[in-house]
Amino acid sequence: MLCGLLPPSNGAIFWRGDPIATLREAYHPFVRYVGHAGALKDELTTMENLRVLCALNGFELSCDEAQAVLQRMTLSHEAHLPARYLSAGQRRRLALARLIATPAPLWLLDEVFASLDESAAHVTASVLDDHLACGGLAIVATHQDLRLAARWSQRIELVA
Repeated sequence: MLCGLLPPSNGAIFWRGDPIATLREAYHPFVRYVGHAGALKDELTTMENLRVLCALNGFELSCDEAQAVLQRMTLSHEAHLPARYLSAGQRRRLALARLIATPAPLWLLDEVFASLDESAAHVTASVLDDHLACGGLAIVATHQDLRLAARWSQRIELVA
C-alpha cells in the first residue's frame, strides 16, 4: 500500500498533502523500495546489476560512481563477480546500494538487516542514518533493533 501498488482497504495514504492514489506515477520518483527479493539478475555482475537498477529508476551511473557506491556497501571487490556467486548478505547489500545511487526522500525497507553480518549491518545502519540526517524518511519493517543514531524515530510494534 505504501508503495502505491495496492489501495488501502479503508482510508487513504497521503504524500505531501495529496493522496497517493491521485498522484499515481508522480509519487513513484519519491519512493525507493527494497524488499526480500533484491531484483537482481544472476547472470549480470554486481556492477552491472547496480547500474541497471539505477537506470530503471532514471539514473545513469558511471562505472566510477558505481564503484564508489559498491565501496560504501563493502562490495567493491565483488564488482565484476556475477551476482549468482554472491552470498545472501552480499545480495542484500547490493539491493541496498541502489538507495545510495538513486536519491529519493522516502525509503520503504522490508527486513533491511536480513542476512547481514554485524559489519554489514553497521554499514547499512550508517547509510540509513545518513539518509535520515539529510532529511530523508524511512519506513522500516524489521525484527532487529535498528540501532540508529538518528535523533528522532518512532517505533510501532505490531503484536500478533
